[in-house]
Amino acid sequence: MTAHPVLVIQHEDDAGPGLVGERLRDAGLAPRVHHPWRGEELPADLAGWAGLLVLGGAPNCEDDTAAPWLPRVRALIREAVAAGLPVLGVCLGGQLMVHALGGRVARRAQGPEVGAVPLRRLPGADTDPVLGAVPEGALAAQWHWDEAVSLPPDAVPLLAGDDCPYQAFRVGPRAWGVQFHPEVLADAIAEWAGSDGPAVRAAGGDPDRAIASVREAEPELRAVWGAMTEAWAAVIRETAEGAAAPAGDPAAARGRE
Repeated sequence: MTAHPVLVIQHEDDAGPGLVGERLRDAGLAPRVHHPWRGEELPADLAGWAGLLVLGGAPNCEDDTAAPWLPRVRALIREAVAAGLPVLGVCLGGQLMVHALGGRVARRAQGPEVGAVPLRRLPGADTDPVLGAVPEGALAAQWHWDEAVSLPPDAVPLLAGDDCPYQAFRVGPRAWGVQFHPEVLADAIAEWAGSDGPAVRAAGGDPDRAIASVREAEPELRAVWGAMTEAWAAVIRETAEGAAAPAGDPAAARGRE
């Protein structure tokens, strides 16, 4: 199996690829993490990459002063979507996708959403190749102050929550954004609570309950979001191998749906 390279953009030290990165490697892919906050250069384009994973982080998706690499990330997202390259945007990554493609992101008036939160399937999920198998009521780890208030044109909403209308969406055939954190488990939530907990409490949230709820949900989180990652990995492989197949090969047709 070819270890197709996946560009992973990490925005800060405590927000790595976690479970998603593990499952990509288990699926035979080669996630390669770039750390632009350390001064590492992001690629000028996506030539040679089989997929793009944009992780979460504390900056607002428009805060180019605090995170001066964000314009390059938004440009890479637009390039990937235009080329049909598989994309997964996680929390901030999903918000960057919304903003880059013409939607709108805003601060949550009701304060941060934290902890394990049940999600609802929307009709668009029924035929979705990545989120189609997510069960009704699946729990997802949350830690976000901002959220999408309008999706990009032609985006398909896939999952919702009672307190957040756009928990997952797809743009085009191969670009997905999620508001939640499929990559994290309770230890990561506890680390975030260590720095962000006072602000969460001041806004009416309960970081201790958030940690406990994610820890209790860990077996389900591993199963559901691990399977989602495996489904995204399958899209990456099919797309990359279809693009490399000679004309007339059935794999080529699958890669150009």
